[in-house]
Amino acid sequence: MKQEVNELIDPLKFRDRIDIKGIEKSMLVDMLRKMVLIRKAEEKLSEHVESGKIKCPCHLGIGQEAIGVAVSLVMRKSDRAFGAHRSHSHFLALNENTYSLFAEVLGKYDGCSHGMGGSMHIVDNDNGFKGSVPIVGATIPIATGAALAAKMDKAGDISISYFGDGACEEGVLHESLNMASIMNLPVLYVCENNLFASHLHIDLRQPSNSTSRFARAHHINYSTVDGNDVVGMYKLLKSEIESMRSSNTPYYLEAYTYRWKGHVGHRDDIDVGVKRGAQLDAWKKRDPIKRLADSLIHEGILTESECQNLNNEIQNKINSDWEKAELASFPQNEFLITQVYS
Repeated sequence: MKQEVNELIDPLKFRDRIDIKGIEKSMLVDMLRKMVLIRKAEEKLSEHVESGKIKCPCHLGIGQEAIGVAVSLVMRKSDRAFGAHRSHSHFLALNENTYSLFAEVLGKYDGCSHGMGGSMHIVDNDNGFKGSVPIVGATIPIATGAALAAKMDKAGDISISYFGDGACEEGVLHESLNMASIMNLPVLYVCENNLFASHLHIDLRQPSNSTSRFARAHHINYSTVDGNDVVGMYKLLKSEIESMRSSNTPYYLEAYTYRWKGHVGHRDDIDVGVKRGAQLDAWKKRDPIKRLADSLIHEGILTESECQNLNNEIQNKINSDWEKAELASFPQNEFLITQVYS
């Protein structure tokens, strides 16, 4: 699936219902539920970054929910996924544990990193999310090494590396692609191309809007896709990952999307960067959640009332988990010493 990049980055396109044919009802509803959960969890985080209750930096991915959900649904628990500074969606798509995430950003012991990591250092070993770090591109070689380990284990597991278009300007990506190609490593490189690195548009940073040209240079198969179409990505990945498991080959997915919030924090950042102020409203009309919900209603899989009930149920869970996280305990002081490794 190699769609034209010029169309994929045009926010006036791909706004209609998506093709959901061939996917079971339960899977479609699960996709919608996961995306709504991620959206509402990040809206709650945004609210409390603004209120000042969250002290750590929070990089929100509102608008990008479809990518992590599509990948999570083709993963198995023994796979190894690695994120970056904007990885709430990758974490929640695998476990839906909003309490653990909320506790973490509040610095509480019940957090997924026992309150020591904050928003940018989240982990869930039990479900295959091996961790995230804020250094741009830092987990790409780790994911590549994990793919080597998976290959040596001969169990058919794969590794997943999430990164943004800005990380493609780090030399380590190119070294990793070369190693994965020459050593035949089963690593799925997922570039969430939201067109911005911090506040700078890709037009001002690279001679092309497409990062998949790097995969092509290293003889790695790739696809450029609509990152706001969860079903389209799921169908593609289901097929490609089955092939990766049997052939131990890398694959590069470039998913075009757009983050609704600024680089960090709760603001939209429409007053910085290039084009963002003019294009943000247009991109919101390519909402991955609304497109799937509209498709489910149109095909008679869910009614509008059932969609609303799902939203309400998730919002209640979010509110409850946040209140519980606020009441949770901070780590004991000695925990600072016992968790130091050398």
